[in-house]
Amino acid sequence: MPVNPICVAIDTPDLDHAVALAKTLQPHVGWAKIGMEFFYAHGIAGYARLARTGLPIFLDLKLHDIPNTVASAMKALMRIAPTPGIVNLHATGGYDMMKAAGEAVDGRAKLIAVTILTSLSDDDIWAAGFETARNTQAHARALAALTKRAGLDGVVCSPHDLAGIRQDLGRDFLTVVPGIRPADAAAQDQKRVATPEAALAAGADILVIGRAITGAADPARAAQDILDTLAEGLT
Repeated sequence: MPVNPICVAIDTPDLDHAVALAKTLQPHVGWAKIGMEFFYAHGIAGYARLARTGLPIFLDLKLHDIPNTVASAMKALMRIAPTPGIVNLHATGGYDMMKAAGEAVDGRAKLIAVTILTSLSDDDIWAAGFETARNTQAHARALAALTKRAGLDGVVCSPHDLAGIRQDLGRDFLTVVPGIRPADAAAQDQKRVATPEAALAAGADILVIGRAITGAADPARAAQDILDTLAEGLT
């Protein structure tokens, strides 16, 4: 994995802008995240064009379906070039789905599972039918444990859930953490957020940061400023 933990979320329907951003940010970030908005707009050809900038790619499509469908989709994603460094699915798809996906990926990429989205609060998960289960932190810890049992490499989790997941599953389990906001940035549509420094200190391996970088007047400067604040934690 790259030493630089910053993963910039490049989710835009403007392919030229996305490629230009990736080239500009390459010296300042460790990863580029391509999500649904970008991939559905540009497909494999757009993915390949951005990946050729040289940044390792986290392909954030959050697959969730029956085991055979997800396994077949993962096999298809493993045929694109260059191969993504990380791909993901939803842990709520269950053990069998995750196990089948892991067998399909077969070590060609890191496979991680989304636990609880950072846009969801306790009230949100209860409204979605998890009212008998737990709060968001406890539910995320249970899903992370299931993910590890299924043989996956790690999870996507809120910075608020990191400490418990680290306590349960150890330091070698990959944690990719969205909901990262510099201290002077707005939370926007996220509900469970943290600063880059706090998330790194809690055990995050990769910090997913979007608008705080891509929406800045000078994205390269914004990314480098964040990296500079992390220097002590990285050493």
